[in-house]
Amino acid sequence: MASFETRLFINNEFVDAKSGEYLTVYNPVDDSLVSDKISSAGEADVDAAVAAAKAAFKGDWGKTDPTVRAKKMRQFADMIREKAEEIAGLDTKTMGSAIGTQAMGYGVCADLFDYYAGLADKIHGETSYPTSAGKYKITQREPIGVCSGIGAWNVSAVLFGWKAAPALAAGNTFLYKPSEKAPLGTLALGALIKEVFPPGVINIVNGGGKTGQLMAAHMEIRQIAFTGSTATGRKIQEHAAKSNLKRVSLELGGKSPSVIFEDANLNLAVEKSMEGILANTGQICAMASRVFVQESISDKFIEGLADGFKKVSSGDAIGDPTLKTTHIGPIADKKQYERVMELIEVGKAEGKLVTGGVRRGKDGLYVEPTIFKQTPNTSRIVQEEVFGPVVTVHTFKTEEEAIEMANDTVFGLSACVYTESISRALRVTRQIEAGTIAVNDWYFPGPDTPFGGIKQSGYGREGGLEGLIEYLQTKTIQININTTT
Repeated sequence: MASFETRLFINNEFVDAKSGEYLTVYNPVDDSLVSDKISSAGEADVDAAVAAAKAAFKGDWGKTDPTVRAKKMRQFADMIREKAEEIAGLDTKTMGSAIGTQAMGYGVCADLFDYYAGLADKIHGETSYPTSAGKYKITQREPIGVCSGIGAWNVSAVLFGWKAAPALAAGNTFLYKPSEKAPLGTLALGALIKEVFPPGVINIVNGGGKTGQLMAAHMEIRQIAFTGSTATGRKIQEHAAKSNLKRVSLELGGKSPSVIFEDANLNLAVEKSMEGILANTGQICAMASRVFVQESISDKFIEGLADGFKKVSSGDAIGDPTLKTTHIGPIADKKQYERVMELIEVGKAEGKLVTGGVRRGKDGLYVEPTIFKQTPNTSRIVQEEVFGPVVTVHTFKTEEEAIEMANDTVFGLSACVYTESISRALRVTRQIEAGTIAVNDWYFPGPDTPFGGIKQSGYGREGGLEGLIEYLQTKTIQININTTT
């Protein structure tokens, strides 16, 4: 895509921001300027987007038959698939993720629109048989109104789909703010939105924290879904509470454990651990970045994982993210790169470096896949989300010890368990404190299942039927059937 859109998308038109403010993004491959003229929405711009969404909700979209909504959503999904690789290139340009990873993300986004299109005409309520009081009771689920979402920069397409698709299927209209680090791919969807949906149904407002605050505090937005850091999630919650008590769902940070028992298929555990740690250059909230392996197999596991990491580092898997042969690109930007390197230095000081821990090449924000062992559980690199290809490996003796170590974190987003024993898998998954758990695999969410965390990883769910319910409100109606005299 030779050119790209930098304006706001409001009421089915690309418009310059009334704020007169702009975002700047750089290509992390070589620190070259991508654009310093990406419109950043101010108060008047957010107001305009909300007004458009509100009009659409009260007008065409709010009155549209669910089967028609579903048809338009499927049409949109098909268009996304057709343009997936082209649009994915824009995200690769701004945050460095491999083109294959980002293209897959747009495929997942399309799948989400297809999945929720299938639920659009299946939003049912309940009735209660009249009691002696003569009350006939109806419970029905209705759309909320103007809903909104704020996404992170790592997998923009998936986060947009998780939020927009169920909102539209439920009959709501939508505002979305992509991350200021990677807004271009989401903005490119505006041209497709215009071809399918009525004006105001989906609006895209670029911006940084100020724009997100305006959305969280807006009195006409009834719901907001946020994916990002725990610190920002707290601010979203605070502004929502101080404004109109809008609904809030939060998918926040993670420091997910992977527990590998001595009866596990060791080759599978190494292979899947590598996939999960290195996917998207380790910039995945559900990444299993704390590995706990039973003592009797720990040396073999660490040796296998280290060998795999060394092969990746010495080959062509790390490099230009626009090439299809590349699996690991640079860290998203300088700020994130500096954080990753800072935590690597913490790991070197407090633990034992097994492999990696260095910058690869002279140019770009590249980090070699890195393993630490014997790092104390109190270390920052163990307790804080790194968001890079860095993992700590710990050993345990008993099942009880493994569970205790896995749960020793403020987060609770995801986890992995490797064992050949189905009874152990059931026991351990029941006791691990996480919203999503994979057995003999790393966790990758599907459109038909809910994704989200517990503890300081947030609340609310995206995906599956629970993801749709987030965008519906319940109304109870009582009818007095004893009206004759």
